[in-house]
Amino acid sequence: MERRLAAIFAADVVGYSRMMAEDEAGTFERLGDLRRTIMTPTIEGRNGRIVKLLGDGLLAEFASVVDAVEAAIEVQAAIGKRNTTTQPERQIELRIGVNMGDLIIDGDDIFGDGVNKAARLEPLARPGGICISREVFEYTRGKVSRTFEPAGIHQLKNIPEPIAVFRLADASGEPTESPRSNKGITGIVALVAIMACIAVALFLVRDDIALLIDRSDADAGIAEITQPTLLVLPFKNRGLPPQESYLADGLTDDLITDFSKISGLMVVGSNTAFAYKDSEIESNEIGRELGVRYVLDGSVRKAGERVFVNARLTDTTTGQTLWAERLERDASDVFAIEDDIITWTLNQLEVVLTLSEQQRIGRLPTSNLEAYDYFLRAEEAARSGFRPGLREALALYSKATSIDPEFARAFAAQARTEALIMQRNYDDVLAYPVARKRAYEHASRALEIDPEAGLPFAILGELQAVDRRYEEALRSAQFAVENAPGDAAALLSLSFVHTFAGRHEEAVRQFEKALRLNPLLPSYSRHTASLSYILSGNPARAVEILEDIRDSSQGVEDYFNILGAAYIEADQPEKAKEAIDASENYAPHVSAELYGVLFAHFRRPEDLDYIIEAMIRAGLQRWPFDFQPGTRKALSGDELAGLITGEVWRGNFEGRGAGLVQISQGGTMALRSPMMFATGSAYVHDNELCLQRPGVALGRAECGPIYGKSEGSSNDAFPYTYVNGHIVFHFAPGG
Repeated sequence: MERRLAAIFAADVVGYSRMMAEDEAGTFERLGDLRRTIMTPTIEGRNGRIVKLLGDGLLAEFASVVDAVEAAIEVQAAIGKRNTTTQPERQIELRIGVNMGDLIIDGDDIFGDGVNKAARLEPLARPGGICISREVFEYTRGKVSRTFEPAGIHQLKNIPEPIAVFRLADASGEPTESPRSNKGITGIVALVAIMACIAVALFLVRDDIALLIDRSDADAGIAEITQPTLLVLPFKNRGLPPQESYLADGLTDDLITDFSKISGLMVVGSNTAFAYKDSEIESNEIGRELGVRYVLDGSVRKAGERVFVNARLTDTTTGQTLWAERLERDASDVFAIEDDIITWTLNQLEVVLTLSEQQRIGRLPTSNLEAYDYFLRAEEAARSGFRPGLREALALYSKATSIDPEFARAFAAQARTEALIMQRNYDDVLAYPVARKRAYEHASRALEIDPEAGLPFAILGELQAVDRRYEEALRSAQFAVENAPGDAAALLSLSFVHTFAGRHEEAVRQFEKALRLNPLLPSYSRHTASLSYILSGNPARAVEILEDIRDSSQGVEDYFNILGAAYIEADQPEKAKEAIDASENYAPHVSAELYGVLFAHFRRPEDLDYIIEAMIRAGLQRWPFDFQPGTRKALSGDELAGLITGEVWRGNFEGRGAGLVQISQGGTMALRSPMMFATGSAYVHDNELCLQRPGVALGRAECGPIYGKSEGSSNDAFPYTYVNGHIVFHFAPGG
């Protein structure tokens, strides 16, 4: 089999089917003329070879990737020039995709992943435009006559890995996304830049508030942080109107977000910073308590159309004020205040920005004031974490993105909120399957607009890990850390992915980095990280990080069951039993079988088995409500199939009362009791009945046996019992 490395050029006509329907003969003639007079001479003139014609498309091969891109540029320029003198209805426009890769050669034809990627890149181009892969962009940067700009990370059809795409910039050669400008920014809504991403654990987050930990015990292998450490305390409101009070918080959030993008600086996360809002403790003392070298704090007030910001930077080791300024600007020029604060702080700390960091920090989130105002209000609503606030936030994010469809931060924040709703199973806010789908879509949309954003990569990393797409998840989480190196939330995402990918030492290392940056890490991020501590042989540390949040953890059953596993592994059986008892008092239906489903995204089956076995040894029941089959026998697969006739099964759900289940022979399922109603699918697998409900157990199937009546039993009313990780149902078919 012959192979060679080459550049692949794929072109296609925009709206070809419509044009053929309107003027078949004329369209065919014009396309043939375009191929003869422009495409073939240009491709051959650049040492390319037309491999084949594909209806309205064309595939060409080049030995030089520079020649392939230049040929694409010249073809589009020539067609564009021709169209200026052609009637609109007779104009032909192309989309072109260029990739480079290893080809399989079969006679005159070519095959392989490189060809497929080029074909998938082409539809992403604008009419008259060109899209290229990252490899092509890196190889041709500075070597071709036109400029290409980022067009996002795309999951292409039948291509397993996401691809970074670059597109032909405007004819001026300038990217469509410009650095920060104050032009057109007027009114008080420009008081602060965007309220930044709340530093939550993104996909599996249950609470923002935990207790401070004793950092002297955090010795789990974290490398010493050598960069300057910075805490931005919430700027105080000095006379802003009540309806605009959130703007001071927005300034704080935006400063934290921008500082977090800098590789030479480690920044305390926003949820830890906001724990000190309205605190009377001196900033020096707060900084020393958190182990932070530098503290930035200040205040905001407004008089007429003038904005006044007092800011100061303090060295906590000496108590010395390194700089302090009173900044005054028109409301329309307030972004300059933030830029000044960032510049003075970085100069004082002697932090040097890379070119890409300068561009990221200097970029306006949006130039549309109405969209910006909706976004700020959405962030304020989302900060609560409760259903009414989350519901309001989703509506406000949608308004922001409908007004400005290029508002990347709003899409990312919306994805973060949808992931939170999905994890908490707030079906009354947004149904689980819808929340999951939208979280994927909005995170991907944010990256299409801003491929260098950190938050959407972090969200995708955790979603992909739960979907068992480990390599993709790892790349996404690593991109999150690269793009926001000082953001604890990005580190938490990487720790999460490593946990379920089976890389527990690395998961611990990333978690300790995040904890160093943000001592008030969200509760569920601690739940997840503690699994890696247990699996890496350090259950005592898992106990420490979980005990620190005993009074503040949400998701109580998860907390106590994982704590029970940590206790038993740390040889504390009495405390393990107390933890499991607390869990079962709160949620008597939770079982080891359920965790076998909820944690099924462990890549290594032995990791899942180890955690489940630890929970059972700690005292967790195997089945809900401590169901024990006794001498009853489980039905075989054939016997189970014989029960599925479409008849209603009437009976009693343990802990939930009377109810019914109906399973059609086609596999649809409905389940009802006074406390629940669900629909989904059902099937028999390995002598177990499996029920799959979209909004339960991450949408995964829950399987379990059906037991018949034991010999000598007088319970003829409900001769069968079905049990899985969630339910115990005593029933009679057709009863």
